[in-house]
Amino acid sequence: MTAPNKTPKPSAHDRLLGAAMALFYNHGINGTGIDAIVERAGVAKKSLYNNFSSKADLVNQYLKARHGEWLGLYETRAAAAQTPNQRILAVFDAYQDHAEFAYERGFRGCGLLNAAAELETADIGRAAVRRHKEQVESILAHHLSDLLPNQPDRVVNLAAMIAFLLEGAMVRAGLEGSSARVITARAMVYDMLEGL
Repeated sequence: MTAPNKTPKPSAHDRLLGAAMALFYNHGINGTGIDAIVERAGVAKKSLYNNFSSKADLVNQYLKARHGEWLGLYETRAAAAQTPNQRILAVFDAYQDHAEFAYERGFRGCGLLNAAAELETADIGRAAVRRHKEQVESILAHHLSDLLPNQPDRVVNLAAMIAFLLEGAMVRAGLEGSSARVITARAMVYDMLEGL
């Protein structure tokens, strides 16, 4: 007789981070207290401070995890793309995937931008969000450079324009609680790329 296959229980760290991710997205960083995180994670308060040096540390790890989530979605979409155009559109597809995730209280927009709006100007979390957005623009520029070799100025300008379109679409998508604006922005970029 073999023992049943038991999935190990997530670590306290992972349960706390998972609880924080859901609560920060649902209620905002400032609207989420430590007690709510601990309760949702099902751990003692001491466990939080054994795993994170402070709420700020937990927020920074939340931002890192959100960035990692998006990168995973993008990498999955990009792996299926066969052309530079498709890899550029994969950026939009990854944002659409993120918007269509089954959030407990519905889609509220980019979790990173929502968090950045709550943080002080000099907070390291805002710098982390900025790096994420710069990385997205860099991904776009990389794929555009495959389409437009030896045109670095045009690549930089187009990458910025597409990134602005993407971010505007995400803001509107968050306000409307739907991925429709991201899908529309993707269609605009598709047409733009076809004309290059």
